[in-house]
This record gives sequence, structure tokens and C-alpha cells, in this order.
Amino acid sequence: MKSKIRSTTILCVRRNNQVVMAGDGQVTMGSEVLKDSANKLRRLYKDRIVAGFAGSTADAFSLFARFEAKLEQHNGNLPRSVVELAKDWRTDKVLRHLEALLLVADLQNTYIVSGTGDVIEPDASVASIGSGGGYAKSAAVALIQNTDLPARQIVERAMKIAGDICIYTNNNIRYEELG
Repeated sequence: MKSKIRSTTILCVRRNNQVVMAGDGQVTMGSEVLKDSANKLRRLYKDRIVAGFAGSTADAFSLFARFEAKLEQHNGNLPRSVVELAKDWRTDKVLRHLEALLLVADLQNTYIVSGTGDVIEPDASVASIGSGGGYAKSAAVALIQNTDLPARQIVERAMKIAGDICIYTNNNIRYEELG
């Protein structure tokens, strides 16, 4: 039986012209933590776009490379680039077997992109992916609704809560900010 690699909490929060994305560093296989300092975030297209991944690391690197090519091809137009990536991901014989999710954002847009062709633009100012994403998102939504904290502090507190609850998430967090 193949051990499933589980990992990741990626959270993105928009508030007051700030976009903050965070990703934990834990990679787990079965009951073993393989790594606690993985970097699951990237800055793309002239540092104007941030992206995080959940899923297989090798698959994510392939997707980041493909996504960067789409961004270059479409002059950094994030909405167009995510749609084109999703089309390729769904129809390409090699890409469609990749197991990952991407969470990408610029100053105007946030998208979740999957290999089934989904391009989801969340209604709210919070988005998340990964095994601890629901915990982090719930905490971030509560903080947005009940505090005046800036985006960075919301993300820091929400990721701490997710790390304390989700066994596949640790508190070794990396951050990327826009705005």
C-alpha cells in the first residue's frame, strides 16, 4: 500500500489594499514528518503575484514552471493565465495526472486552480487550500469579522491556530506580501 503524502496549509487574506499569503513548512508521509521547513510559496511575474501549492512537491514545481510561462505569455494577466493553465492542466496527458492545488493572488484577484479544470475566485477576502486550510480559513474569517487587525496579523494568528489543531500543519510559517 502506497503511503499518502499529506501536508500543507496555505492561506491568503486581503485587507486594506494588502494581500498576505502564508504557507506552513510541514511535509508528512503516513505518521512521519519528513520535513518541517518546506517552502510552499513563490513570488512570480516580476514579484507582482504570489502563489502557494498543496499536494505533491514535484507536481507543484512543474505547475509553477507552467504557470510562470502562462504569466509571461499573457503579460502578467492573472485571470487569463489561470484559465489557460487550468485548460492545459485538464487536457494535457502528462499534466492531468499531477496531484496539487494552487492558490494564486495579485493585488486585484485571488484564485484557486485545480487539475480538474476548476478556476475558483472566492467571494470572500480569504482563501485557503491544503489539509489545514479549513482551520486557517475559519480562524481568519472570525478575525476579519471581529477585529480591525491588518492582513499580516490576521494571517499570523490564523496560521498559528491551524498549526495547533491540524496534525499535518506546523508553526514554521513563511509569508509573502503584496501591497
